[in-house]
Amino acid sequence: MALKLRLARGGRKNRPHYSIVVADSRMARDGRFIEKVGTYNPLLKKDDENRVKLVSERITYWLGEGAKPSDRVARFLGDAGLAPVPEQGNNPEKAKPKKQAQERAKERAEKLAAAKAAEEEAKNAPAPEPEEAPADEAPAEEAKTEEPAAAEDAPAEEEKKD
Repeated sequence: MALKLRLARGGRKNRPHYSIVVADSRMARDGRFIEKVGTYNPLLKKDDENRVKLVSERITYWLGEGAKPSDRVARFLGDAGLAPVPEQGNNPEKAKPKKQAQERAKERAEKLAAAKAAEEEAKNAPAPEPEEAPADEAPAEEAKTEEPAAAEDAPAEEEKKD
């Protein structure tokens, strides 16, 4: 008989609650089991102490009897220090985006490149020269600039006379 330490689902719809059980590997997930050795509540926060509860004496006994933990239970046991921490599997092919996602990414990249090119053209294009003011307005502006200069000279001349 091949023994497994695994999760058995309980709880209602959209409110899962798992029991960590020792069961024959041929039994159904939620079927007959030998002993309940812990609980797991995925709805609690990761740092909550009640998220995973383990009966360490019984778990070490069953591991000694040859029970193999499932991947998820092995991670729990590794975090609790009851078994070595399993290595994380790495499947880079699985992480790659699928065909449609690659097409969308390519379209986004093309749009971004076109926008950058347009922005660069706008920066490098010579700025349009400002149109010159009509002849009527030009003398008025010159007169305004000359008056303050004359006012600045006057106080300096008064100081010299004294």
